Amino acid sequence: QVQLVESGGGLVQAGGSLRLSCAASGRTLRSYSTGWFRQAPGKEREFVAAISRSGVSTYYTDPAKGRFTISRDNAKNTVNLQMNSLKPEDTAVYYCAAGGVGSSESAYEYWGQGTQVTVSS
Repeated sequence: QVQLVESGGGLVQAGGSLRLSCAASGRTLRSYSTGWFRQAPGKEREFVAAISRSGVSTYYTDPAKGRFTISRDNAKNTVNLQMNSLKPEDTAVYYCAAGGVGSSESAYEYWGQGTQVTVSS
């Protein structure tokens, strides 16, 4: 099994940037395809981005394309989500997930507890 812990959330003004990190313990995170999801207040959790085990392939939801970048840091056993040009509609709890493929929430086996991102206008 792998345990996931997200960090890096916070309060930022619109147009600003945040870098989220998903740290793994128990197993090496590069053994798993890894994704980021988010859940805004009153809404269902939705896919944001994912990265393959090798790190070669990445996938993004349309709102994230061109603004967010998912990457691996194998030395630190983390998967990171660099978020630029943030908008108020990006406000949500962001979750790291591992062990799945693509954008389907149900495909992922392991989940972190989430980190809050709040973007003020």
